[in-house]
Amino acid sequence: MTRTLALAALALLIAPPALAQDTDRPAPTPKEIADAAPAGEWTEIAPEDLMILTLAPTDDGEERQIVIRLMSEPFSQGWVDNLRTLTRARWYDGLWVYRLVDNFVVQWGDPASDPDSGETPRPLPPGMLTPPESDYVHRTGQAMPVADPCASDDFSAASICDNFAPAAGFREGWPVAWDEGSIWPIHCYGMVGVGRNEAPDTGSGSELYAIIGHAPRRLDRNLALVGRVIEGMEYFSALPRGHARMNTYADKSDRTPIVSVRLASEMADAPRFEYLSTDSDSFARMADVFAAGTNAFYTTTAGDTDVCAVPLPVRRVAD
Repeated sequence: MTRTLALAALALLIAPPALAQDTDRPAPTPKEIADAAPAGEWTEIAPEDLMILTLAPTDDGEERQIVIRLMSEPFSQGWVDNLRTLTRARWYDGLWVYRLVDNFVVQWGDPASDPDSGETPRPLPPGMLTPPESDYVHRTGQAMPVADPCASDDFSAASICDNFAPAAGFREGWPVAWDEGSIWPIHCYGMVGVGRNEAPDTGSGSELYAIIGHAPRRLDRNLALVGRVIEGMEYFSALPRGHARMNTYADKSDRTPIVSVRLASEMADAPRFEYLSTDSDSFARMADVFAAGTNAFYTTTAGDTDVCAVPLPVRRVAD
């Protein structure tokens, strides 16, 4: 019995009798499964791990706030520490979103971090770290078993067939890939990374980017990933595309000003968020249904999915 059929059978066994007999009831969507997940399967994000980026209002006065969840241990912690240092120093305030490449990235921070920009860099605050390239991945210190997920006909969110690594899946709400000795976060839609110049430079956090298009997995293990946009992504993706060098804005007045960047722990009225545990039964069922396409809309199903296509549910915590 495939994992999909096993889960479907289990759902019928535990359903109330009236529901189990309702053969005309459509299969639940991934969102419906996530929405129905019990409270114990949701994990609140610590305020210290939430970065609130406020852009200048739109021309018609709409406020624009973007919430980024910072990367948890053991990944990219040197760069994450830098982001907290820069944020507490109010270093990002008054800078800009200055680059947008269609179907790729939006970039913000100090455009003068690029030595070819011709602009004067903003001095960095004291206490900044210089993480090494080796920190793009986490060395586990032990052999990690890697069964070939591409050899199985059964989809499993715990180990997904991947074109860029021996296996991929999820850890504490993050999309990751791994081999026998290391694990690393990967470039899916909404992920936030650290811009850098040519290696061996690894970037400080003075330039940040978010993925706004198809997952550019070629960047994995080449740049530091430090978080993921969990709310307000539409304010990034709807910005004008750049057409000057490296898709920056030819006219500096087209840059979008950054009003402020704050940690939620610094704000009295900061929103609270929680994510659906990627180790939970509901997440496994949601990912399985998503991969199988088991609802009336689909006439042909692949029975599998890309790791970056699986949604990672996050919701606000009610006051």
